[in-house]
Amino acid sequence: MDIKKSSFGHLPNGSEVFQYVLTNDAGMQVDIITYGAIIRAIHVPDRHGIVADVVLGYDNLQQYYDDRNYIGAVIGRYANRIAAARFELDGSRYALNKNDGDNHLHGGVSGFHKVLWSAAEDVQAQQVSLTLQYRSPDGEQGYPGNLDVRVRYELSQDNELTVQYQASTDQATPVNLTQHSYFNLAGSPTILAHRLMICADAYTPVDRQLLPAAAHSPVAQTPFDFRSARAIGAQIGERDAQLQFGQGYDHNFVLNKSGPQQPELAARVCDPDSGRQLDICTTEPGLQFYSGNFLNGTLTGKNRVFSHRFGFCLEPQHFPDSPNRSDFPNSVLRPAELYSTSTVYRFSVQK
Repeated sequence: MDIKKSSFGHLPNGSEVFQYVLTNDAGMQVDIITYGAIIRAIHVPDRHGIVADVVLGYDNLQQYYDDRNYIGAVIGRYANRIAAARFELDGSRYALNKNDGDNHLHGGVSGFHKVLWSAAEDVQAQQVSLTLQYRSPDGEQGYPGNLDVRVRYELSQDNELTVQYQASTDQATPVNLTQHSYFNLAGSPTILAHRLMICADAYTPVDRQLLPAAAHSPVAQTPFDFRSARAIGAQIGERDAQLQFGQGYDHNFVLNKSGPQQPELAARVCDPDSGRQLDICTTEPGLQFYSGNFLNGTLTGKNRVFSHRFGFCLEPQHFPDSPNRSDFPNSVLRPAELYSTSTVYRFSVQK
């Protein structure tokens, strides 16, 4: 088990960004930078032992600084959309930064994906970890309260990457943190042949602005039924209003969960050619599945062109627009409470 630290460049204000490379004895490697708490790379083997990078990322800091696709970043204070970029809490109204038409998306223009985090490393016999911390000041992007955030990336000997999120506040505020890596387990030009299973009997329909149109709707007999593994591209081109709104999949799935205490299986995805498999287990109630619909070939990173549907995202989180929806799971953190969630990314191979 090992961690190596190196410089990854400097931000326009002169602040230095560092890269940490976490490696286990099985050869799995995870590259993380302190800007945006971003995962740059995850190297894992296929069924023949050939190691390859399975997430999208950039070659240099400037590309991450210019990025508008949240590639590899930690998202906050609130992942997903908040309608009209406003909410009411305890009798007060708050206006947020508008960065998705009239709505607020992924914490705003300068959300957690655009800040510099401090980092502390720890090496143990069976695991290595990197803990990143950031204080979001009262009023940042419109949110109330000072929020102290900690994200811990832990790599085990069993090719599991665990992401633990913790936060505390001095004033009531919505909090919804997630990880926004784009996966491609094969490195092929499209992820449509990947076979996906999601443990969800229902999903959240959206309107044309991709805001929740209803609390939930059954996936049965719809293109959103991934309860049994099937190709991502099997029904993505159907003339379905929900697919047309999202230009593909860009929806919250209501996970079948027994409780929030321990991570439970939320999704499994496998690339048939390489045999690489990813299991995602989480304490969160929802999973946003995004099929890379807005990637269009204009971005390049790590000698790859990010073509249409070159990567997919599976983002464990609370439901979109929860601060304005009393029928959704609570997403408000209050003083003296601890926000604590966990997601495990388990990599393996099918023989």
